[in-house]
Amino acid sequence: MTDNLKDTARFDKAALEKGRLLFAREVTFMLSAVSLETLPPARLPEICFAGRSNVGKSSLINALTNRKGLARASNTPGRTRELNYFNIDERLHIVDLPGYGYAKASKSDIARWTKLTRAFLRGRANLRRVFLLIDSRHGLKPSDLELMDMLDETAVTYQLILTKIDKLKKGETEKVYSRTLKAITKRPAAFPELIATSSEKKTGLDILQAEIATLALER
Repeated sequence: MTDNLKDTARFDKAALEKGRLLFAREVTFMLSAVSLETLPPARLPEICFAGRSNVGKSSLINALTNRKGLARASNTPGRTRELNYFNIDERLHIVDLPGYGYAKASKSDIARWTKLTRAFLRGRANLRRVFLLIDSRHGLKPSDLELMDMLDETAVTYQLILTKIDKLKKGETEKVYSRTLKAITKRPAAFPELIATSSEKKTGLDILQAEIATLALER
């Protein structure tokens, strides 16, 4: 891939270095919120990672922060069942949302997680951006489109992140990238650039770090 499919156009070396330095700072697990009442005070900028179960949210957080055990990664879909908060050196909160689309749980539990997630996305004033992870092998699914519809409706900015691009055959990445970018061109709340990543190969992580660093500076 050249320039991660032109994702680096907005980021010079200084911006990439700011991203690296942000994630070189202390990162700690804060809490698991099970209701809106247990959310931390909205005193810092927040970004969150959303996506279907097993799309690689926890693995991406661990890779971004260079900490293998920070977020619990599992091959079992539906493992994350709360809003998990992480604090980056008192500068930014990262929120790992429960995966949607599949979970070995009761319908009542799934309904509770879904309601909590949607209430969070609709009403969190300090939420700077939703990073919506899409498994590059499978593309956009109906459950992804449903969440995008809700974010468009409520004017919550979201940016699509393609995950697991190391699993694609040679030459497939650009096709997946172009197809996904085309799908968001007319969506009002969609950020008009994608980031293609691989947590295993570290591909695209510097770009995502730089993107998040710009949001952390918005006070």
